[in-house]
Amino acid sequence: MYHTDGKENTCTLQGYLIGAGPSEQILDRSVRKIINGIAFASKIISREVGRISLSDLLGEAGGTNVQGETVQKLDIYSEKIICDAIEKTSSVCCMVSEESEDILSFKDVAKKGDYVLLFDPLDGSSNIDVNISTGTIFSIQKRVTPQGTGTIEDCLQPGSSQVAAGYVLYGASTMLILTLGRGVVGFTLDTSIGEFILSHPRITLGEYPGRAYSVNEGNYPHWSESQKCFIRTLKGLEGGEVYCGTSRYVGSLVADFHRTLFKGGIFAYPADSKNPNGKLRLLYEASPVAMICEQAGGKASTGEGSILDVVPTDLHCRTPVYVGSSSLVDLADSFLSS
Repeated sequence: MYHTDGKENTCTLQGYLIGAGPSEQILDRSVRKIINGIAFASKIISREVGRISLSDLLGEAGGTNVQGETVQKLDIYSEKIICDAIEKTSSVCCMVSEESEDILSFKDVAKKGDYVLLFDPLDGSSNIDVNISTGTIFSIQKRVTPQGTGTIEDCLQPGSSQVAAGYVLYGASTMLILTLGRGVVGFTLDTSIGEFILSHPRITLGEYPGRAYSVNEGNYPHWSESQKCFIRTLKGLEGGEVYCGTSRYVGSLVADFHRTLFKGGIFAYPADSKNPNGKLRLLYEASPVAMICEQAGGKASTGEGSILDVVPTDLHCRTPVYVGSSSLVDLADSFLSS
């Protein structure tokens, strides 16, 4: 859910970041530049997503990424647009992208940056041809090495080290959801002026847990017995309370989590026999979503502990994910950690 004073808001993202927003955030200038760079890139990506069926960016690029997934033309385009925008900020020592196996860095500029950017350029791109909502997910961390080009050590930090996280949803409208570690806010792109306007000053999951669960039940045969029992319990099939009577699953992390963030409930992508470590990537999918969820008053778990406490072992390591209303994530933990 979100809270507003009912008045028309004319606070832009840039204004919010320099302290004009209701929360009067005062940010490191470099972090402001990175977020503004992502916002600029997302406007370009949003434009191309909106006209994808009319452009030559629709379809496969021919090849697979480090995940073994088919690369879409728009994946490559989105990564390039973000990299170009971030390079101009001179604030990032290196980056990690879903589409690139190794660390991305800039030659001379890289030595000046104090931060690491981890991002998924276009989450849900495999469904772009059927007009399902997609998104860009990002995480910002402070580097741990003193200077020079960023290293693997700078990248492999737990989610608790994030200084900011967010995502951009390309849907009926384009929204940027952001946390700076002091709550969650939302901005909507006003295409008439080309600016992200603060539309959701305070986003919270609230006390009401919600009635919807979001999980790919097509994977049911591959789940552990504890995972199966958890989902059956949610639906009241074990003879007790019906915790969630509605199923909502899109297949795009940004879209599924966005609904959970605004409506409550739980989103889950568990480990299974096909993906024993889970499927979602820790650094640029699970960790930023977990930070947003917890800053909104929810919880984020692997089923055995907080996602934000997981120390990554490599750039593209995976983790099980349970995020949403606290009571439902606690229920998941009670089944999965036993």
